[in-house]
Amino acid sequence: MKNNNKTIVPYILLFIQPIFMASNLVIARGGTELIPPISLAFWRWTLCFLILLPFTFNYFKKNFYQFKDEWTKLFILGFLGCGICGAFPFLAGKTTTIVNMGIIYSSSPIFIILISAIFFRERLSKSQYSGILICLLGVILIIIKANINLLLNLTFTKGDLWMLGASIGWALYTIYLFHWKSKLPILQRFTFISMFGAISLLPFFIFEEMFILQTSYDLNFLFWISFAALSPSIIAFLLFNYVNKKLGASITGSVLYLYTVYGALYGYLFFNEKLEIYHLAGTLMVFIGIFMVKKNVRKV
Repeated sequence: MKNNNKTIVPYILLFIQPIFMASNLVIARGGTELIPPISLAFWRWTLCFLILLPFTFNYFKKNFYQFKDEWTKLFILGFLGCGICGAFPFLAGKTTTIVNMGIIYSSSPIFIILISAIFFRERLSKSQYSGILICLLGVILIIIKANINLLLNLTFTKGDLWMLGASIGWALYTIYLFHWKSKLPILQRFTFISMFGAISLLPFFIFEEMFILQTSYDLNFLFWISFAALSPSIIAFLLFNYVNKKLGASITGSVLYLYTVYGALYGYLFFNEKLEIYHLAGTLMVFIGIFMVKKNVRKV
């Protein structure tokens, strides 16, 4: 019975984790109206690191050699998972909707499998390559809002392109998190990833403060930074890292399906956003493409 529970729990968490993960879209739309996007991302991960540090400090003191062996990989994971995937959605939220962000981000499983095929020798069939094409066409349909003139004139919403970059960044993070085995426990590993995420954002934060827009350190700042550090950061990432370790990168990537649903719900409830026909058509294409690609992936 205990073994069955251990097997079932990661699958249950697949449905719970996106609730917290998708709350990042609320922050991207609401928080960036009051806080500069890079500042929001930088302070989010700085606070996240400071919250986790008291729980992990004694372990670091006793096992510092493990950090020395893995710090370059931890930096890359921090740059991908917290730097790119932390800042890009906040930059996207300035010019696009939660619905668009959620659907575009849901294409990440396609990039997970495509990158795995290129770098980790996963062989794809003709049907699976067709699935990749269908998925990408679905994403393009949403980005151009079903208006071919936007594609011909190369006039896209910047936020949609930022979100596409975040989707690719998340795919890389997911893959390397799984393939780079670590001696560090999940919480300790994530603490370092958070630290390096903040460090990777620091020069961009300084540039934003000096040349673009300064941060107002008020109650709104405290609310959004605290919310960002807890819900889509500590809770969502720890759940994701646990499920990723138990189930692997491809299955864990499936949380992005629900990310789209929860994101659309948040957009409707908090920002009065509506689903258009091209959203539904693009989402259907993304899901069909992902299904075709994930079906019978074989390793050489």
